[in-house]
Amino acid sequence: MTNERIPRGWAIVTGASGGIGEALAREFAADGYDVVLAARSADKLASVAEALQALGARTRVVAVDLQKPEGPRELFEQTEGQGIEATAIVNNAGFGLTGGFLDQTLEDNLGLIDLNVRALTELAHRFGRAMRARGKGGVLNVASVAAFMPGPNMAAYYASKAFVLSLTEALNAEWKTGGAESKAGALHASALCPGPVATNFQERADMGGLALMKLAPMMSAARTARIGYTAFRNRQPVCLAGWTNAMMARSAGLAPRGLLLSALGGLQRKPGRH
Repeated sequence: MTNERIPRGWAIVTGASGGIGEALAREFAADGYDVVLAARSADKLASVAEALQALGARTRVVAVDLQKPEGPRELFEQTEGQGIEATAIVNNAGFGLTGGFLDQTLEDNLGLIDLNVRALTELAHRFGRAMRARGKGGVLNVASVAAFMPGPNMAAYYASKAFVLSLTEALNAEWKTGGAESKAGALHASALCPGPVATNFQERADMGGLALMKLAPMMSAARTARIGYTAFRNRQPVCLAGWTNAMMARSAGLAPRGLLLSALGGLQRKPGRH
């Protein structure tokens, strides 16, 4: 007896060249989705595409820099504009910055906002409208446990993930109740909130040597993606990946604000800086 692959349409996955994005693409492909892989590196995407094809998925590679103002529109035009009708958009692309806010460059901070916030919002809107017109679809936004608290020494990153979480919960509530604009339940949105994950995120964010990295448990990208995809399939609005991260997020709202800020600032302060 063979297991037939049930077609579920196309999933658009950003930041799919490695880490959580690649792992999420595998989860979608394994469960019947064909997958559009989007990131800056065409070579890395081609390797991921080959692995997904072995799972029975059709793939499309779109090399695009979503941090650029025209990036999200380019991705939309190279998919929906060419007949690829999405039933899922996975907004995973993003990066972090460590260090004092004024010690970081303005360009780096604005670039973080462009990718983590602006591009994610534009893609959710563009693909959301297209999915609404067809009467079904879902958005999976990768937020973070950081969304539940302020983050001294990673201020813009934490703030960007708070935006992602808030936006996702609000969209899911709008779409769940429906109204004049859409049929109730036609669309849904989920926010995946992982803690530290074993990817190159920490290297890009220059998190080496932070006390946080020595204390926080590290989850694999594969396990994080499996938890996130299950939440998406179950239409779960918010998914905290792992009980440790769930406990951390929930306790952040109960802790005295001053104590929380002091603790996080210390955990995320680079060695030798005061």
